Amino acid sequence: MVSEHNHQKKIALINDITGFGRCSVAVELPIISMMKVQCCVIPTAILSNHTGFNSFFFDDYTSKMESYIEQCKKLNLAFNGICSGFLGSQSQISIVSDFIRDFSDKDTVVIVDPVMGDNGRKYSTYTDEMCDMMKQLAGQAHILTPNLTEACILTDTEYTEKWHEKDIIILGERLLSLGPEKIVITGIQQGSLIANYCCTENDKGRFIKVKKTGQQRSGTGDIFTSIIAADAVNGIDFYSSVRKASQFIKQCIIHSDKMAIPLTDGVCFEEILHTLK
Repeated sequence: MVSEHNHQKKIALINDITGFGRCSVAVELPIISMMKVQCCVIPTAILSNHTGFNSFFFDDYTSKMESYIEQCKKLNLAFNGICSGFLGSQSQISIVSDFIRDFSDKDTVVIVDPVMGDNGRKYSTYTDEMCDMMKQLAGQAHILTPNLTEACILTDTEYTEKWHEKDIIILGERLLSLGPEKIVITGIQQGSLIANYCCTENDKGRFIKVKKTGQQRSGTGDIFTSIIAADAVNGIDFYSSVRKASQFIKQCIIHSDKMAIPLTDGVCFEEILHTLK
């Protein structure tokens, strides 16, 4: 029977599969699974290791995505959540937009992680046209999880190295005006603290802060978004979820430093994965 495939909560995870370096699907799938949600991967690309290394194998999956997704339709799969990560072309953004339209119902939670840039600069592969399309995709999201750079790109705000909290609050309001119900601006540097600013269309918002530890590592944004996505599907309070994700990443970094894990190798989340609920 058609309904046999839809007895368990499921998230469609649209992202690249990277074999080494602990990012994208490699971290999101085990985390979402640990949180008792089935993870159904829609690959955008296959990489041997992430692009922070000097060399890597890369296979673009764009031309195969629509045929792949067609099988989901034939199985009549229903998703409680849809979560998108890095999208490498206008075609991929369009495919994801169509996927959200085709597979969403009134109970589906859509999480968009608009991976477009960092440290005040958009990625070299991102064109102005792609940025405009990402603004449209953000409007299809229930939850949007940009970093500061991405928040600026999405709202046409000039990036600066120094931010006052009142400016972040205004940035959050501009993001909400794009259409999402909830936003969290991640990785805001505040001296010895790292802050995430969260707000919803019905709330004034708040800063959730943790003490900064270690250095920036690959995959932390993917870990953050996967926890937010699984919690959203499980009906967990949004602010509690952001707090959980922030603390979990901090502990991952602490364990990685203790084990002398190279920065390129991401965080050894496996060591404390059992603590996630």
